[in-house]
Amino acid sequence: MSVRNVVSHSLWICWKDLLEFSRSKLRLVMLILMPLFMMVMIGFIFPSGNSISDTPIALANTDTGLMGNTFVAQLNAINNKTGMMKLSNAKDFESIKTKLQNSEINGGIIIPENFSSNLLSEKQGYITIVIDQSNPQMSMTIQDVLSQTIVAMGEQMAIHQLNIKYNVSTTQATSMVKPYTVQSKGIVPGEPNYFQFVAPGIIAMVVMMALMTGLPHAISYEKDMGTLDGMLTAPINRLSIILGKVMAQTIRGMIQGFIILLLAVVLFGVVIEGSILLVIALIILTVFSFVGLGILITSFTDKEETATMVMMTLIFPMMFLSGVFFPLQQMPGYMQTFAHFLPLTYATAALRKVMVLGADIPAVGTEILILVGFGIVLLLIAVPMFKRAMSR
Repeated sequence: MSVRNVVSHSLWICWKDLLEFSRSKLRLVMLILMPLFMMVMIGFIFPSGNSISDTPIALANTDTGLMGNTFVAQLNAINNKTGMMKLSNAKDFESIKTKLQNSEINGGIIIPENFSSNLLSEKQGYITIVIDQSNPQMSMTIQDVLSQTIVAMGEQMAIHQLNIKYNVSTTQATSMVKPYTVQSKGIVPGEPNYFQFVAPGIIAMVVMMALMTGLPHAISYEKDMGTLDGMLTAPINRLSIILGKVMAQTIRGMIQGFIILLLAVVLFGVVIEGSILLVIALIILTVFSFVGLGILITSFTDKEETATMVMMTLIFPMMFLSGVFFPLQQMPGYMQTFAHFLPLTYATAALRKVMVLGADIPAVGTEILILVGFGIVLLLIAVPMFKRAMSR
């Protein structure tokens, strides 16, 4: 059978499934309402935390004076006692920005060039905390903890100076007790927004659910009704059946994904900092990475009820362990390790980097390669199994 016939038959099967879906008014309504309900309800769930431990932080000391080195020494001494951070060195703001986009760190500290000169002339020294706006919960925690730490360091230094030089108490010189003023700076304009954090994850999750629920249902339902036998006896390549079903569920998932994207921008003020074309490409890649899993479920389940049970068993761990609703950094270490075996983790991370941080293709290159690898491996396993299952 020619490629043209395979494509033609696939399109007809796709059209048949979409037409069947459109006949249900309730399905069409829920196609729109479900993303809206998810964004409204989940968007107001804001996890809180007030401590950090072993958090990767980059420190950029651009000051050439003695006070900058003294600050670094103080910070290292406190960190050795508390274990708050895993400190690494950075040159400047741009290098911290690159590290954030590549998920190497969770935040940064910048000591400016005029830090020593300001302190020596009895002015305030400014310290900048750089935050990751794609992870607002973690950013707020890091900002609060580091701000408190730096203020405490400044108070200790001021008290020491007062005791040595002026022999006065802190109540006599308030300006010297608080020599540091902390500033927070994101790598893109705007303040951290939980809707910005959750929208990319929901887009990836909805696309995943559309394929993993729709594809097994579409095939298992036709098995139960007996209509699949009619397609198998028709002069249609079995590959056309797979492609047609996949295209129909892909269109459904893409529609819901773009509805969420539109709602996030229009209703909740989410700003897409990166390329919209790259966002679309990542959504399509997310579809590709889950196609094989949907076919695989269908190939070894003989009834729709069984397919639904298997699908739900796989979906729930991915929903809550892939960083869709809560940052991976807030999970226990062993759960973070498990999350890195789930394709939804990489789809969510890639969309979040592009939409929130304005990252380009090199910054999400690792996620793209992993998603492509997941998709190819699953298809190589699933398609032969599906063909054998249809032959029985």
